[in-house]
Amino acid sequence: MRRPFIWILAAILSAALTVAWFLPATWMAALVEKQTLGRITLGDAQGSFWRGSAFIGGAAGGSGPVTPLFAGRFSWRISPLVLVGQVDVQIENPVALSQPVRLQGSWSQWQLSPATLLLPPERLQGLGAPLNTVGLSGQLSLTWNSLQFVRQTGKVDVLGAMQLEMRDMASRLSPVKPLGTYGLGFDWRGQTADIELKTLKGPMLLSGKGNLVDGRLHFSGQAEAEAGQEDRLANLLNLLGQRRRVGDKDVIALEFK
Repeated sequence: MRRPFIWILAAILSAALTVAWFLPATWMAALVEKQTLGRITLGDAQGSFWRGSAFIGGAAGGSGPVTPLFAGRFSWRISPLVLVGQVDVQIENPVALSQPVRLQGSWSQWQLSPATLLLPPERLQGLGAPLNTVGLSGQLSLTWNSLQFVRQTGKVDVLGAMQLEMRDMASRLSPVKPLGTYGLGFDWRGQTADIELKTLKGPMLLSGKGNLVDGRLHFSGQAEAEAGQEDRLANLLNLLGQRRRVGDKDVIALEFK
């Protein structure tokens, strides 16, 4: 009785591993959509769960088309050791990523290697007014040194720092081009991140601080024109917020709550 049982168990295990090995890439799309609560999905997934490619897009929430969020296709390679709790994933996209990145760890804790991700500036318009009104263009890049992810109580905590650089930004509503280059820093501590906006160069000066809490932005800052550019930037600045007096000058209040 013992030997037949062992053979049956081995056959079942072999069949299960074979099925797992040939899982299609669409399984990865379903997993990503589930983990991001429907906010992100993988479009045109090709290959297998273990080695495939797709573009990252906003979930359509039905049968509608998936809108790509980044340029190019992302390809991935997943080590089969994930079946025994050891995560090792390599992700590449020569168009959007500065270099391949690796996600390593266990089922509950991972570390993402350093890289820079290029972002389409038109995605800023998805944040709503006033960004969808001013029609921004420029070059956006998100850089991180190393990020830690920890899953606990149904949520994923993030630990580490990120820097969003907005280079040579311009607006269809302003004759001044470019408006400037800006840096937005994120200091992640679990479900929250402290953020700080700075102007690196340019005639339109932006600054402020705030935080992200469970995906909600709270920010207080100001915008102003450098000396000599007040008249040329007046119309654009008026669209960004309300004027207020700070010291001996007028600035525009940037408030997101």
